[in-house]
Amino acid sequence: MKPNFQNPEEIRALKKQSRIAAALYFLNGLPAPFALLYVPSVLIVRGNALATADNVRNSETLLRFGMAGELFSATLVIFAVLAFYSLFQAVSAKHARAMLVLMLLSVPISYLNVLSDLAALVFARGPEFLSAFTQPQRDALVLFFLRLHNQGLALAQIFWGLWLFPCGIAVILSGFIPRSVGIAVMIAGFGYVITSSVFLFLPGSAQGIGQLAQVLGVGEFAFLWLLIWGAKAQRWTTAHPAAAT
Repeated sequence: MKPNFQNPEEIRALKKQSRIAAALYFLNGLPAPFALLYVPSVLIVRGNALATADNVRNSETLLRFGMAGELFSATLVIFAVLAFYSLFQAVSAKHARAMLVLMLLSVPISYLNVLSDLAALVFARGPEFLSAFTQPQRDALVLFFLRLHNQGLALAQIFWGLWLFPCGIAVILSGFIPRSVGIAVMIAGFGYVITSSVFLFLPGSAQGIGQLAQVLGVGEFAFLWLLIWGAKAQRWTTAHPAAAT
């Protein structure tokens, strides 16, 4: 359904919903640099299980804050994608449903992924019921579970990219957000999917192709347009015959 840009109330509602969706999305991403980048970089010593386990034992609070940040993001993203669904449902119901399902699929992966950090923490602390394992075995399992967490993150990241494709299409069809925003977020989607796929299936190329693909992720910042302007009639706007399908 094409928005009525002659109706001030409808425009105000679109602006408000756009800003809510974008604000929730950016708020969801705030803990990411700390929880997903800084914490692993401090704790994990590549190829050295003892040093990694010592880092976890000495920085238990840091790891727990990282876990809290991940759970915060995984929870808030539910409300963010619901806000986007509400924004685009009238534009294209099928694309709104697709982006909702794809993003929500990442949520249980993110929740379950935190269990790997919890397991690493348990093995690092070495409670009495784990006495069947030797200390080197427990240390190796700490590193194993932290690396498993990274693998789970890559799996969730695939869906963080896939949802951006139907979202970008909905943006292009909307008539109240520039097409360039939709194109930019789809480019970001390619970045997520390529980075995760290379990490999972072509690990030898992760330092090359994977890092290059990460650059595409900056396309997500195009959502800033929604946060600043919310909604604005586009000069190219036309009716969308399949909008409500």
